[in-house]
Amino acid sequence: MLWFVPAALPMRYKIPESVLVVIHTPDLQVLLIERADRPGYWQSVTGSLDAEDEPLPMTAAREVAEETGLIASRYSLTDWQHTIDYEIYPQWRHRYAPGITRNTEHWFGLCVPAPMPVTLAPREHLRFEWLPWQAAAARCFSSSNAEAVRQLAWRVAGGQGAGLDVTNGAAAP
Repeated sequence: MLWFVPAALPMRYKIPESVLVVIHTPDLQVLLIERADRPGYWQSVTGSLDAEDEPLPMTAAREVAEETGLIASRYSLTDWQHTIDYEIYPQWRHRYAPGITRNTEHWFGLCVPAPMPVTLAPREHLRFEWLPWQAAAARCFSSSNAEAVRQLAWRVAGGQGAGLDVTNGAAAP
């Protein structure tokens, strides 16, 4: 019997540019989701661009839909106009092309009217919880995610970095 072994498909590496979306209510309750691949690691919605030319608001809306089932265009999606560059945790570097050790992350906020149930992607997340912003910041495993949550009160109050409403630019996936 002759066996045919197909050639391995090329590995598709993640693009080292991503979004972080802090989903919150007007009274500053923050949605956190627990990672399936690292139980105990709580975070906001995050995700990488699918293509180098994917607009950031579309990336944010897509990731919100994929990870929570929420449709960003139904709420208020704000580009916080804040970018950070950070070292990729060693346990996740295999997802990126060889030699890539840093990621650029763009921060967004999504204001929903009240805490609500969300539909998690079971392969990505185990549980969700709505917490007051201070408790959410303390629970985030990533220091940059915690900092984004800590900035929430200032941004919602209209601080200098309140951001740009991009709701209409966040087409539903």
